[in-house]
Amino acid sequence: MMKQKFIDFKTTMKTKIHRLNLVRDRNTEKYKHLNMLIMLIFPIFISCMAEINQAKYVSSFIKFLSERPSVMLFNFIVASLIFYMLLAIVKKGWLAMLVHGTIYMLLSTVELFKYGTNGNHLILSDMKLFKSVKSLTSFAYIKITPRLIIYYLIAISFIALAFYLNPKMKMKPIKRCITAGFCALPCVSLIVIPSFSTSVYSIFDVDTTSASNTFLLNEKFESNSLLAFLVETASESFENRLVEPDSYSEESIDDILESEKVQSGDFNGGKKPNVIVIMSESYADFRAFDELNVNDKYYEKFDEACSEGHSGTLIAPTYASFTVRSEFELLFGLPVRSLNDPNMPQRLLAEREQPSMAQYYKDWGYNTAYIHPFTGSFYSRQRVYSQFGFDQMIFDEDFTVPVERYGTYIDDSTVFNQIESLLSESNAPMYIHTTTMQNHQPYDQGENPDAEFENYLQWVQHTNEGLSDFLGKLEQLEEPTLVFMVGDHFPSLKGGSGVYEKLGINGQNCSVIYEQKYLLWSNYDADFSTVPDEKFSFFYVPYMLMNIIDAPRDEFIQKMNEYLEEIPVYSTNYNDSAEHNEELDMLTYDRVIGDLISSNPIPEEKFVSEENEN
Repeated sequence: MMKQKFIDFKTTMKTKIHRLNLVRDRNTEKYKHLNMLIMLIFPIFISCMAEINQAKYVSSFIKFLSERPSVMLFNFIVASLIFYMLLAIVKKGWLAMLVHGTIYMLLSTVELFKYGTNGNHLILSDMKLFKSVKSLTSFAYIKITPRLIIYYLIAISFIALAFYLNPKMKMKPIKRCITAGFCALPCVSLIVIPSFSTSVYSIFDVDTTSASNTFLLNEKFESNSLLAFLVETASESFENRLVEPDSYSEESIDDILESEKVQSGDFNGGKKPNVIVIMSESYADFRAFDELNVNDKYYEKFDEACSEGHSGTLIAPTYASFTVRSEFELLFGLPVRSLNDPNMPQRLLAEREQPSMAQYYKDWGYNTAYIHPFTGSFYSRQRVYSQFGFDQMIFDEDFTVPVERYGTYIDDSTVFNQIESLLSESNAPMYIHTTTMQNHQPYDQGENPDAEFENYLQWVQHTNEGLSDFLGKLEQLEEPTLVFMVGDHFPSLKGGSGVYEKLGINGQNCSVIYEQKYLLWSNYDADFSTVPDEKFSFFYVPYMLMNIIDAPRDEFIQKMNEYLEEIPVYSTNYNDSAEHNEELDMLTYDRVIGDLISSNPIPEEKFVSEENEN
């Protein structure tokens, strides 16, 4: 009985679909002029809908349209080229509209949620994280509003009308191929041919101002809005891609590293201390802003630890997101500026064993471990970092101690407990790098879900209390242990009405946002006299730690120490007026993607160059 009902239903549906398609086929010719009009106006329609959706209010879009009409004309032209390219490929108007409309509306929705979450605007390179969308949704404030639903319904209604009227492109295959190529060519040229894109952007008054920090980038968004911003930043990203330096050669690297000052440390007579690097997610000291009147109670335990050890200020290579920038600088001792400031520098690494700082410690007889209390697939850490020389890699599912959460993520105290466990199990000194997760956005699980900043401060206080307990336990440890702790960046806070907006932070006065207070602490009489008094960039931290423990130096380490004295701050975000250092840039290229001509911490038997692999 059920089977027969299903067969009858299937037959009925086939009949209805057949009749509908007959009607649609007639509509193609019956409404030929209307169909032509629909295909002409769709690129304009979907461009407007995407901009309205991300702006939230029609009034905001109208204001932008009246102030920047040439930019919207640019958007319409690009959208038309994309649409007619799709139309030439699929031939069916409604299908081209469905693909084009879906892409534009999704981009605008991602931008809406991204900016609302952390005050940063969407760029196309962010799409590289699409496969980690499940992880990303745990970070974001996602709110489906009636307004958002209405905008989607309007876009869907337009495409549904097109489906019913059934406009088509009536061309022979060869002409369709030529049309698709003709439409694709200028779009591709905008990205890959700087001379062409510069001229086009100038004609349509698209803002091409170099944005050396996140706040300047956000100001560029205000000038260009979503669609032109995405295209222009894609052009900029392609133009700034990493290429081999003109003078890169074995001879040039040897000349850079030549030094008569190479020192040979002996770990102060052979006593190798444990070295613990804690990069604390979104940890920052907001007392830097007097107008916020932040209570000292939130940082009391951190201040106590600083009084027992040493503290200073570092210059972070990022703000609000892209933790892997800071992580790269700490793990490699190299500046992201020398790589043209990619958001995800780990994606540039050659497929091989990498000369990270962990490799040095392994060569000195240390056991090495990496701890990150989050999924190993995010930023491809589990795959990429396996080539960094870590004996152990511990992600959220790998903890060997009881796991507790604070807010959304694993409690920092759980991470500290895991570090203690590793130290107790190791017969050799340990180098441990941990990137924590507790203080990552969203900050809506405190005593007041709407008090984002107050919740954040409570979580920082919780970290500091856990840190104090951790250091108290290390104090009783008989093994000499050096601890370094710093926040990877100031936290992501809601865009539009958050703390940074209230402070009036902009592209010209944002340098303080890149300054991070750090802690050095030891349970033995460590010599901090070699630590610079002035501010210096994150990537010098590994050499500072090596100096404190009196580790041996090779030519590369020696050279980086010399750079620390000569150019302590090398960061585009903090100071874009400083000129590039060709030597430092070349050394960075050599160790990240080049031939590893510079001194190599990877044991010879393990290192295989890409040329040999091929």
